[in-house]
Amino acid sequence: MAKTDSLQGSLDLMVLKILSRRPHQHGYAIMTAIKEMSDEVLRVEEGSLYPALHRMEEAGWIKAAWITKDTGRRARIYELTTAGKHQLMSEEARWQAVTAAVNQVLRMA
Repeated sequence: MAKTDSLQGSLDLMVLKILSRRPHQHGYAIMTAIKEMSDEVLRVEEGSLYPALHRMEEAGWIKAAWITKDTGRRARIYELTTAGKHQLMSEEARWQAVTAAVNQVLRMA
């Protein structure tokens, strides 16, 4: 089972990637997508996700809008911006470099 801190440094990447594939998602849907796509190995808590979403919105990587659902409840949905698409490419390149380096160390050890 993955430790919570194993998400450190990868949360932005996962959120940006999910929003690139599934625009207009609310926070709970993003948390659920991470859990389901990782076969329930990775779990993101609200206390980690919502500050990250706020930070990414302030950085201009995502934009948010309030909608009213069919149930009458309001939900804040998120989508990737052009700057977010560029950031996603940068984050993916960084992740590939880091995982390649870790794999190299594991092969050498």
